[in-house]
This record gives sequence, C-alpha cells and structure tokens, in this order.
Amino acid sequence: MRRKCLSLVAVAVAAGALASLAPASGQANEEASPVFGIKIPAGYRDWKFVSVAHEEGRLNSFSAVLGNDVAIQAYREKKPSFPDGTIIAALHWKFVASEENDKVFGRPQSFVPGAPTNVQFMVKDSKRYAATGGWGFAHFNSDGKPVDETFMKTCFPCHARAAHDFVFTQYAP
Repeated sequence: MRRKCLSLVAVAVAAGALASLAPASGQANEEASPVFGIKIPAGYRDWKFVSVAHEEGRLNSFSAVLGNDVAIQAYREKKPSFPDGTIIAALHWKFVASEENDKVFGRPQSFVPGAPTNVQFMVKDSKRYAATGGWGFAHFNSDGKPVDETFMKTCFPCHARAAHDFVFTQYAP
C-alpha cells in the first residue's frame, strides 16, 4: 500500500512539474536559436514521454524528455539512427527537496522539480545539419529566449560522445 502511495505521489509531482515550465506553454516562439535556426515547435508539450533524467553537480536539475511521433516510432523500433523529422525535447527544472512530501514520508527523501531553467531541442535533418551528424540543436532559457551563439557551438561536440546517434537519453518504455 505504501508503495502505491509513493508511486501516486511521484506521478502527481511529475505531472505538476510538466505543467510548470514557464516558456513551455506549448506555444511556438518566434525567436530562433542561433547557429541552427530552430524555433520552439508549437504543441511540443503534447508530445509523448521518452524518459527522465537527473543531472547533479553544477547543473543539479531534473528533466523530462519528450519526442514527436517520428522520434517515438524510432525509439520503439530501436532504429540504429533516427530518421529525418525526429525532434526530441528536454524540459529542465532545478532539483529541490520537497518538505511537503517529506512530511508525508516522515523523513527527508523526496525531491521534485523546482523553478524551470530551460528547454532544449534536437532536430534531425541530415541535409540541413550534415556538419553536425544530421542534428540541429536549440536551447531556450526559462524566459523563452534563445541562448547566444557561443553557447550553441558547444552542443555538437558534447553530443558527439553519445553512443546512439548523438542522443544521450534512451527510451524508457
């Protein structure tokens, strides 16, 4: 019974977190990210769930990773590379302790998404982004504004280390 309660709390927290990312209202942004020219896709908040991630250290964040229909099909079919038209979104929040949840559990153990930090996109277009493995990258801060060109130039060198077609997050069915 306690396990069910914990699961329900975790699902409620995740749902609340997804609903809280400020620029992530699902609305398209007119500003394009530098270098790759990507805008926030309309309706991306309605895409399907891929996985979650937690990064510690300097970032100390939670993220929910979503994919458009093309991405989800490629993940489910375990394709060795993603086809053109794939778009993957990563919504990030600060990682914070939940005093409210800890009261229910009787001890410190619950962490939830705090303030939104950014939303990132990977867009697969093998012709347009040939120089970066077929992927274009975008990063928008919590206010919906894209980061600068210098920051964007760090995306591909990092993703070049990923084992599966430049994508770090694997599908969590």
